[in-house]
Amino acid sequence: MSRRKLIAGNWKMYTSAVSAKELALAVVDGLGGRTDIDVALFPPYPWLGIVAAAVAGSNVIVGAQNVSFANEGAYTGEVSPTMLKEVGCTYSLVGHSERRHGLGETDDLLNRKTKAALAAGLKVIFCIGETLADREAGRTEAILDRQLTAGLLGLSSADAEMLVVAYEPVWAIGTGKVATTSQAQEAHAFVRHRFGELLGAPAAAKLTIQYGGSVKPDNAAELMAQPDIDGALVGGASLKADSFLAIVRASAI
Repeated sequence: MSRRKLIAGNWKMYTSAVSAKELALAVVDGLGGRTDIDVALFPPYPWLGIVAAAVAGSNVIVGAQNVSFANEGAYTGEVSPTMLKEVGCTYSLVGHSERRHGLGETDDLLNRKTKAALAAGLKVIFCIGETLADREAGRTEAILDRQLTAGLLGLSSADAEMLVVAYEPVWAIGTGKVATTSQAQEAHAFVRHRFGELLGAPAAAKLTIQYGGSVKPDNAAELMAQPDIDGALVGGASLKADSFLAIVRASAI
């Protein structure tokens, strides 16, 4: 089944107001109106409005790096899914490894965040992935199974239309290491199979599964050529328009 590629740039806690706008404009200009591939930018919270305005009228969409489990309330410092939609977001990341492992976010919390985002009409890129210790111990599939099962608990096949899954081996994020194409494809195939068991084979066949983990212009084409890899969640290489656009071009081949 042919699935559109989705290339997303996760800017993490980088850029300034000025550089965020410049980067967004450079991506829009570099894409030149092409519509054969989906492109999304995930700037830090303070720059969401700036980036949304910069890409307005283009084919580039905007997402948030995080979302609250609550739609409103006395949650100091939190940002709700309806607020994100109002500022121009189409997507939110949920479960990025830097939040799972660095900030202690649990499977239950990530499930609540996913449900809240979907209920508000915000699409979710749900991130999963194993650590180096997990992989070396042969626990990769068990970890992916647990994260998917817990994260998607209570969701329906209809919800699958609003979901993207990003497989990010934790040991390859920001390290310069990258899973081999066979390792990445094997993990993606497992994710698609397990997703099908949870939400139905038709939903799994249509599911976009991104690879994340030191994606660069020189490895993007080979990764994106794998049958179950439908795009990339790009970290460091998304902070420069030239390298990000080169990944987009390589992925569209």
